Amino acid sequence: MEQSEKRLKKQLRVCVATCNRADYSKLAPIMFGIKSHPEIFDLEVVVLGSHLIDDYGNTFRMIEQDEFDIGSKLHTIVRGEDEAAMVESVGLALVKLPDVLQRLAPDILLVHGDRFDALALATAAALMNIRILHLEGGEVSGTIDDSIRHAISKLAHYHAVCTRSAERHLISMCEDHSRILLAGCPSYDKLLSAHQRDYYIDIIKSWLGDAVKEQDYIVALQHPVTTDIKNSIKIYELMLDALISFNKKTLVLFPNIDAGSKEMVRVMRRKGIEQHPNFRAVKHVPFDQFIQLVAHAGCMIGNSSCGVREAGAFGTPVINLGTRQTGRETGENVLHVRDADTHNKIYHALELQFGKRYPCSKIYGDGNAVQRILKFMQTIDLSEPLQKKFCFPSVKECISQDIDHILETQSALAVDLGGTNLRVAIISMKGKVVKKYVQLNPKTFEERIELILTMCKQAMADAVHLNCRILGVGIGGGIIQHNELIHGSTFCAAELGHIVVSLEGPECMCGSHGCIEAYSSGLALQREAKRLHDEDLLLMEGMTVNNKEQVNAIHLIDAACLGNSKAESVLHTAGTALGLGIVNILHMINPSLVILSGVLAAHYENPVRQVISQRALLSAQDTKVMVSELEDPALLGAASMVLDYTTRRTY
Repeated sequence: MEQSEKRLKKQLRVCVATCNRADYSKLAPIMFGIKSHPEIFDLEVVVLGSHLIDDYGNTFRMIEQDEFDIGSKLHTIVRGEDEAAMVESVGLALVKLPDVLQRLAPDILLVHGDRFDALALATAAALMNIRILHLEGGEVSGTIDDSIRHAISKLAHYHAVCTRSAERHLISMCEDHSRILLAGCPSYDKLLSAHQRDYYIDIIKSWLGDAVKEQDYIVALQHPVTTDIKNSIKIYELMLDALISFNKKTLVLFPNIDAGSKEMVRVMRRKGIEQHPNFRAVKHVPFDQFIQLVAHAGCMIGNSSCGVREAGAFGTPVINLGTRQTGRETGENVLHVRDADTHNKIYHALELQFGKRYPCSKIYGDGNAVQRILKFMQTIDLSEPLQKKFCFPSVKECISQDIDHILETQSALAVDLGGTNLRVAIISMKGKVVKKYVQLNPKTFEERIELILTMCKQAMADAVHLNCRILGVGIGGGIIQHNELIHGSTFCAAELGHIVVSLEGPECMCGSHGCIEAYSSGLALQREAKRLHDEDLLLMEGMTVNNKEQVNAIHLIDAACLGNSKAESVLHTAGTALGLGIVNILHMINPSLVILSGVLAAHYENPVRQVISQRALLSAQDTKVMVSELEDPALLGAASMVLDYTTRRTY
């Protein structure tokens, strides 16, 4: 029964997407393996990127020569060979890929490596709920490729890695260990057998001439480093100068399509490399022939991953220039010239390495990668949920040895110096008002300070019983820039309530006339409410004020809501005054948002918006105005400054 079920099991549709000559060398062995098992797999091939560009050898033809049916060819490269062109190429690929992936509907998409084209593939597939198997993730090379490679790993559902270190890196990146296969590099399946073939002499002669002998020539392959283009071009120029001086037959391959490659080609042509008798400059060499050329070279130089990976399988001496492969695992055959800033350094490295042979390295594979990958794909359960699960390590919280400290709630003491009331509150780290104290604001400065100190002392005493540890005291009202309170030269900055909006306005408690506070504060509205009440112009039908009750701003608001035109006029004037003050603030510090808070905020919102639209400069007229939904925004804001500052971690 089980055997019959297996026979009836549908083929696994695998889409292999290849972007350039380098990734095809890794993907081709897997493609051959898939093709050899038609009863298990249904292979779809998508070609994009530099494969389809004439300047880079039209390398899609070698895929056709390998007798693979190319299901889709996507022209995704925007020419320019600079950073912007790379970004535009990713965007173009993302525009074209959805139609192809929707039509093919693969069960699994194979994506290789760390190229920007591969990032587009992984992004499109992830968003279209297609399972992704990422090859060669977890490695470290030392350039922008690291970021792209790790980004693809985070999008991928399954991983086939080359080394034990790469496996550990993915596990430390919280990838599921059960979905990581330590397979080895697929290209090694060919490399380890190719070294024994005896037709390499013909290949050497066909590319470098009849007079060239084994281990008496150099293979040079240098790519731009997109995070340091200027320096990578300088290194390329120094490398060519050193090779000219070294006077050995050299096969130079054109760089890849990354930003900076155009400038590198210009350097090569300016030095006459294509016409130089010691050099053969080519855009592409078929991989089977390329590995024979590397295997039997006297030395390989540049910054290609082939030098630190594949060349080790043959023991070929390698000189790695610059930082592009700094983080790679290498065999003893690699000599790094990380600071390749002089011709002499590179020339001396050539003298040290040329003609040597090193023990063959199997860091990146043992020749059985394809077999492992094919078996791994067959174990993928398509009925499993597609959503990735990350294996985050458990995090131990810091536990104090002091039981009182463990049980304490970190808190701040917030003070709001309102026009009508003084308010003090104990605010917890989570923004909860633990306890609040409210007192009428005395008229004199000395009385206010005395009352603030009394209220704070009471709050500190209560905090002990409430098990709150006070980290500091915050006073509401101020300007905050880059998380820091602006104090001013005499610690009086941001007296925003005393911005003058009228030369003939009412007297303010500060002694001046026409301040915002004289128009718009609770005390100012209380004064106007009392005036209207004394003139019998305040109360509307249904409103009462008993003899013991003091008339305040709430009575004024109630009267306005009931249609009292005098009360409405007072509130409109107050809102206009506040709006004029806010216009001045907009012109000074240009914030993106104005938030009004307090019981009067809703009544001031429309007048403030109207004044901004009429009086503000054109650049500030679109500033958004909204009413805070927080119950005590001034107290919470003051507390947040203390809690943020005292718990901030600086490194």
